[in-house]
Amino acid sequence: MRSAFALLGVAVVLFGGTWPVTKAAVVAGATPLWFGLSRAGLAALVAAAVLAAARRLRWPARQDWRVVVPIGLLQIGGFFALAHLALLVVSAGRTAVLANVVTYWLIPLSMLVLGERVSARRWAAAGLGLAGVGVLAGPWAVDWGSARALLGHGMLMLAALSWSVAIVVTRRFPPRRPMLELLPWCFGVGTLALAPLALAVEPGGGIPAAAWPHMLAVGAVAAPVGTWCVIEVGRRLPGAVSSVGFLLVPAVGVVLSTLWLGEPLGWDVLAGGALIVASVVLAARG
Repeated sequence: MRSAFALLGVAVVLFGGTWPVTKAAVVAGATPLWFGLSRAGLAALVAAAVLAAARRLRWPARQDWRVVVPIGLLQIGGFFALAHLALLVVSAGRTAVLANVVTYWLIPLSMLVLGERVSARRWAAAGLGLAGVGVLAGPWAVDWGSARALLGHGMLMLAALSWSVAIVVTRRFPPRRPMLELLPWCFGVGTLALAPLALAVEPGGGIPAAAWPHMLAVGAVAAPVGTWCVIEVGRRLPGAVSSVGFLLVPAVGVVLSTLWLGEPLGWDVLAGGALIVASVVLAARG
C-alpha cells in the first residue's frame, strides 16, 4: 500500500506539470494532435530502449493484449487526443482539473463492473474532492453560452471517461507480465491510433523547433514514467482511493500553471487545493 501511494505521488507531480508544458508547446506553435502523437511515439521508443537495455523487452502474451489494447486506445490515444484538442479553447489549469477528474467516472464504474464496495468515509472523501474540483474549475468564470467552451469541456469529460475505463479494464483483467514490460506496446497502440487522426484533422500540423524541448520533456519522461505510475496505482488501490488520489493532479497542475504561465491565482485555487488534499487524506484513512 505504501509503495502505491509513493507511485501516486510521482504521477501527481509528473502529470500535474504536463499540462502547463503542453499548453506552452501549443502557444509555441505545436498542433495538439501532432503533439499527442509525438508524445506517445517518443514514450514508446524510450520505454522500449530502457527495457531492451535491461533485456526485458518481450512481445506481450496473448492475455496481456486484453490490457495493452484498451490502455493504448483509451488511456493514451483517446485521452491524449481529447485533452490536447481541448487545450485550444480551455486554459491549462482548467484542462489539468477536468481531464484528470476520474472520480465521477471511476467510482461508479468500479462498483458496477468490479463489484467494489465504497465506505461512507470514502464517499465523503469523493464528495469533498469533487467540491474542491468545482472550486478549482470555477464554472462561474466560463461562458456557457459559447459552443467552443461547451465543446472543450465536453472533450475533457470524455477524456476522463477514457482514462477511467482503461483503469477498470486493468483491474478486471490483470496482465501476466509487469505493466512496465507492457508500456512500449501500450504507447505503440496509442501511436497507431493517433497517427491517422493527426493526418486527417491536422494535415498541415506539426511541432516547430521552439516546441521541441516541451515535447522531449513530456514524451521522454512524463509520459512513460507517469503513465506507468498511474496504471500501477489503478491496479493496486481501490477505485475510490485511487480516483480521489488522482484529484491531486489538477491541484498541482493549477499551481504550476499559475507559477509558469501566469494564469490567475486566487481564493479558488487555495480553497480548492485545500479541499482536495483533505479528501485524499480522508480516502486514505477510509
